[in-house]
Amino acid sequence: MFRRAFWFTTGAAAGVWATTKVNRKLRKLQPDSLAAQAADKAVETGHRLRQFALDVRTGMADREGQLNEALGLTDQGDARELPPARSRAALETTQYQITQHRTRTPGPTGPTGNEDH
Repeated sequence: MFRRAFWFTTGAAAGVWATTKVNRKLRKLQPDSLAAQAADKAVETGHRLRQFALDVRTGMADREGQLNEALGLTDQGDARELPPARSRAALETTQYQITQHRTRTPGPTGPTGNEDH
């Protein structure tokens, strides 16, 4: 009697365990779950790429410092400044001057005498 109860309980527990495992796998294979997994992987990859870019940037700055020291180049504190911003009127005048200097060279004409075919 105890043997039958033991095997009955063991079988029921194995059935519950197997059913739970199968249901978990089925939930993981549903489209919503697959999309969420793909999104998580994409975000994780983005974080890894960002960290890689930061590591590369840090390494480049370190190597640039090493090369500057090896070549005897040091910062003297006189950083180059950008040229002052040009006004819109100056930009339009420059554009007008550029278009005035362009000349159109005559090209071959079509059978009707027009340049557009």
